[in-house]
Order: sequence, then structure tokens, then C-alpha cells
Amino acid sequence: MDTRQHLLPAASLGRQTTVTSQHFGTPGARPKVYLQASLHAEELPGMLVAHHLRQRLQAAEATGQVRGEVVLVAVANPIGLAQRLDHKPMGRFDFNTSENFNRHFPDLAQIAYERVQGHLTQDGAANVAAVREAIAGWLAGQTPQTELEGLRHTLIGLAFDADVVIDLHCDGEAAMHFYTERHCWPVLEPLARYLGAEAVLLADTASNGGPFDEQLSGLWSQLPALLRAAGQDLPLPVGCASTTVELRGEADVSHPLAQQDSAALWAYLQHLGAVAGPAPAVPAALCEATPLAGSESLKAPCPGVLVFVADIGQRLAVGDPVAEIIDPTLGTAATVRAGTAGVFYARIPHRYIQAGLEIGKIAGRIPFRTGNLLGN
Repeated sequence: MDTRQHLLPAASLGRQTTVTSQHFGTPGARPKVYLQASLHAEELPGMLVAHHLRQRLQAAEATGQVRGEVVLVAVANPIGLAQRLDHKPMGRFDFNTSENFNRHFPDLAQIAYERVQGHLTQDGAANVAAVREAIAGWLAGQTPQTELEGLRHTLIGLAFDADVVIDLHCDGEAAMHFYTERHCWPVLEPLARYLGAEAVLLADTASNGGPFDEQLSGLWSQLPALLRAAGQDLPLPVGCASTTVELRGEADVSHPLAQQDSAALWAYLQHLGAVAGPAPAVPAALCEATPLAGSESLKAPCPGVLVFVADIGQRLAVGDPVAEIIDPTLGTAATVRAGTAGVFYARIPHRYIQAGLEIGKIAGRIPFRTGNLLGN
């Protein structure tokens, strides 16, 4: 294992933050798989999964069983990990800028387009290499000024040339679920099955906010479109399949779950050929993939005490009750009902709600939303 320390620009005098990456296998070997945990720093299940996966990788490397290159960043956001307010972790938004840590990553498709247009050929593999080289050159020319810029630059620099990127997150309270782009799904479907995903949300472009996984995989869907618009219809295979994996809920931090999930990730690494196999048989799917545009965000019509009557993972029909909101001062109860049929895959962990706020999500089959599909 090669452990590397990446110093971020100092945010204040006398303090500097470090990102640690652990590298297994041979640099440049294929496939390259990049995994990171807890970019939203209060989402901790991924850190424990990374701990158990690291042990497997170390043992495999010691016996020459790592065939590709695997990069593991077990703590992807040391900035957010240090942020607390009134004894509560605050790892989703940067205190200095109020920016979501998982937004505003660079537009790699536009960057690559400006560097490779007119220079690609009819050789698809050579084109993939040229695009990666172009991104590497752009990264080498950047000088981040702030701690947050340095974090984004470091993470993209570690992941941009990976064949597969797995970004480990979690929700408030949730079933295991996935977000990915449609063109990535054929590569990532076995991972969803190994992990036992109960909802898979697919989109072409989920937001205009620049989340980490979307900028990496989006490079390979958006760049061909830019080239075609310029009259350059050239072969460009997908160079990166990336996904955000939501490892259930914030409180689902336990050794049994982490060992189960690390075993699933290990099976997927074997499936890809990154580590020696044979890989376990791919299990049957627990759900169908549905459009992210068909995911319903349920909102509270009034304030009050939130009481869920639907369970995580429950399949709902239109009109089924999901929660009640109790006003104990009036003795009233408002029922929140499903507006779409599908899997109730995520809900908030709090039990007091203000009017207009989101309480949970249902993965439906029929798309109906447009615009920014991810929210804040």
C-alpha cells in the first residue's frame, strides 16, 4: 500500500489540512477503480466500509492479487469533518462559503473540449487516452487558492482517469440506493446487485451544480455531444462510470453492515478484474432502475410532530399514507400521502417538521420533474 498525503492550501495561519489517499496495485494498470467516503462529512457509514475494504486490499496486495489499480480515500472531506456547531456535526456545507461540498467541481467536458477538439482520430482507445491527458494537463496548470478549492482539485486529480468511481454517501434514514447516469448503468448494475440496492435513480444530467460523480462520468457523455455539435463525430468510448452510493442512513454505522458492504464492493472489484477472482455470481436485482426525474420529494403541508406510518423500502401506491404531522396545540393531524407509486427509499431523521420542508422520497417509474434534480 502506497499512502500519500495531499496538503490543502491553508485556510488560516497555523493550520493546514491533509487529504490521505491509499493506493493499491500498479499505477497505470487497468482497470483503475477509485473509491471515496464521506464527501458530506457527517455521512459516516462509508468511512467504516472503507476501513474494512482497506484490510481486504492490504491482504490481497501482499499476495499479488491486486491486478489493476485501486485508490481509496477513506476520509474525502477533512474540512467538513472538523466543522461542528452547538455540538452538532455540520459536514454538508462549507462554513466559509456556504457551498455544498459535493457541488462546483470543474466542468471536465468543457475543459477537455477546449483542449482536444481538432486533435482526435478514428482510434477510440487513443481518443480516451488523449482526453485523459488533456485533463491531466489542465489539472497540472491549476493553483488552488483556498482550502475548498484545494479539496476539489485533489479529489478530481485522484479520480479523473479512473475507469470506475464509487462515491460513498448516505441519507438521513434510507434503504440502500444509487444515483448514476444512464450511460454508466451497464457497468454499475452488478455493483447495485452485489450491494442489494432497493432503489436505483438514473439520469442523463441530474443537476447543473457540478457534483463530483456527475462531472467525472458526464465528461464522457457531454464531450461527444460538444464534438458532434462542432462537426466532429468521432469514436469516444466511455472512459469512466461513476456512481453515488447511498449506504442507507446516517445511524447505520456498524461492523456487520460495513463488513457486508465491503464484501459486496470486494465482489465487484473481482467482477471488474481489479483484484483476483473468481467473482461471486451476481445476485438477482432487488429493484428496477427508475428515472431520477420520477423521484417524488414529499413536502410537509404544515408544521408539527412528524410520525411516519410507511417504512423505509416499502412499496407504495398513489394515495397510500406516508406520514402524519401532528399539531399538539390544536389536536389535529395532517396526512401526507404518496403522489406517485414506487419505493419509499429515503426519509429525514428528524421528527419535528416545518411547513414546506422535505420529509422523504419515493422512487417512481414515470418521469415528471425537470431542471435541477438533486436539490441542495
